[in-house]
Amino acid sequence: MTAVSDEPNPYLANPRWVVAELVADAARRRYPADILAIGVHGSLAHGNDTDTSDVDLVVVTYKQGAGPRPVTRRVDGVLVDLGVVGADEYIRHARTLSTSWPLAADRYVTTKAIHDPSAWLEKLRDVHLGRLAEARTAEFTALAREAWCRGASAHARATRLAAWYETDTALVMLAEARLAAATVVGLLTRTYFRNGADAVRRTGVASADLTELGTILRDQAKDLSDRGRPVDGTVSDLFDR
Repeated sequence: MTAVSDEPNPYLANPRWVVAELVADAARRRYPADILAIGVHGSLAHGNDTDTSDVDLVVVTYKQGAGPRPVTRRVDGVLVDLGVVGADEYIRHARTLSTSWPLAADRYVTTKAIHDPSAWLEKLRDVHLGRLAEARTAEFTALAREAWCRGASAHARATRLAAWYETDTALVMLAEARLAAATVVGLLTRTYFRNGADAVRRTGVASADLTELGTILRDQAKDLSDRGRPVDGTVSDLFDR
């Protein structure tokens, strides 16, 4: 028996759901003994997808390395990103806090089941929320400092490239620095985002130029110092937790 959402099945109304269901059915037919659960995350799971949205599918297998291979392909005009992960590994991911947490947590919390007879995706969500509940503030501030360092490095490279009139490359580094600054905010406030675009938009750094972003990074460095995680230190500080 397949467990699905209590909401009306959008199969007939939404072409992206049509593709998601077709892919899920094909995976189950080909790998009936390997697949534990299949779900969608991203905009389709949130119910605010558009004609340009991708279908982000995750196939959870009983064992790592089993089932289909991860692949991205366009199907009937819809881009499908098929992720495959073993159940134990996915649980480990859900219990791990890293600098990418603000960009990864949404898939643990908001994945809509297509096939989930044992309600395993609910277990994944509960495991992640339990990890958050037990996490100490110091864990998040330490991760925020790491994210800040990446952002400061990208900002410095963007500034240097702009001075050399390498404008296009500077813009790439600027985008990386903006995302890192947004990630710092997410970690310090325990806020997760749908994706990188959502992160920079919601934190107000999407349109920040080099000067504005430099000010934001300086303010973040002061905030981290006030929280007991200064970005500057000695050689020995590199080895202190």
